[in-house]
Amino acid sequence: MRRRLGVEEELLLISPDNGHPIALADSVLRMTDESRLDPELMREQLELDTKPCTTIDELAAELRQWRHKAAKAAEAAGANVAAIATSPMPVDTNVTWKQRYLHIAERFGLTAQEQLVCGCHVHVEIASPDEGVAALDRLRPWLPVLLALSANSPYFNGVDTSYATYRSQVVERWPSSGTPSHFGSLEEYRRVVDAMLDTDVLRDEGMVWFDVRLSRTYPTLEVRIADVCLRWEDTVLLATLARALVETEIAAWQREEPFAPPRPELMRLAKWTAARNGIEGQLLHPETGKPAPAAFVIAALVDRVTPVLAEWSELEVTRARLADVIGRGTGARIQREVRKQTDDPAALIREVVRQTLPT
Repeated sequence: MRRRLGVEEELLLISPDNGHPIALADSVLRMTDESRLDPELMREQLELDTKPCTTIDELAAELRQWRHKAAKAAEAAGANVAAIATSPMPVDTNVTWKQRYLHIAERFGLTAQEQLVCGCHVHVEIASPDEGVAALDRLRPWLPVLLALSANSPYFNGVDTSYATYRSQVVERWPSSGTPSHFGSLEEYRRVVDAMLDTDVLRDEGMVWFDVRLSRTYPTLEVRIADVCLRWEDTVLLATLARALVETEIAAWQREEPFAPPRPELMRLAKWTAARNGIEGQLLHPETGKPAPAAFVIAALVDRVTPVLAEWSELEVTRARLADVIGRGTGARIQREVRKQTDDPAALIREVVRQTLPT
């Protein structure tokens, strides 16, 4: 039986006049009573939440629907929406007028002010927190592959960063971010999180911004490492692989399959390599720690989850979508290719706004 899954996507609000991010989230939300559109840390962004879905076709329909609804509400407020993880244009950020966000901004200063970044969070249903921690521990080595497949932030405030996903570098500045170490049990997970909260550095448990964590709101494991994807099809692919990984690793844990947790130092290098290269160069292979062509490492991920995808009749569509992404590139390549074709930054903005919306 398939585990239910859902997605949270953060979108940039873009001025239709000059392509710069625009602080209109409060105005956009006043234009709609949709409960699945929410404010985020910055007034230049908006979050959409899908309902829990059983099939990837359901998820695709949800994403298409909510991207359209977000765009319609934004248009009514005088903005466009863009599914890109950082702004290609310079921006002065504005913190959302909410007590929690204002506290974070005051507490963390420039680190918070530079967090106009848009991610994609995949929630996968779990039967218990114990199996959630088991899946978390075992799927961590594959997280950089999901990051590479979602890479969609080559520019930051008007600068070409040389990274495929610079968002991942910006997010690492939070003291509670990054890929967590091996826990081994729910008790240890709770002990670590409680110890983090006891430091008084974090306002609440919602600020435990691990790349993968137990959701504090839903009975899910939340995979948080990815950039928001430019195309909705790539979001579906990301969610499909994340769910298959969770199912695969829970089954391995239940079988007591041997598992050697990788060193956190090596995992940090693997994540950095994925951020730098995306799917265009080499990644560090999760099973060997050695550099290998991205396509080879992606194929190893598919091999790992093939039994689950085959059982759920999702293997062929996953392979087709992966071939499509590898052929045309992620949002990072698309953005750079458009930028090479013209010196007009507005042309890049128009293209990402166009590709954000389903046809």
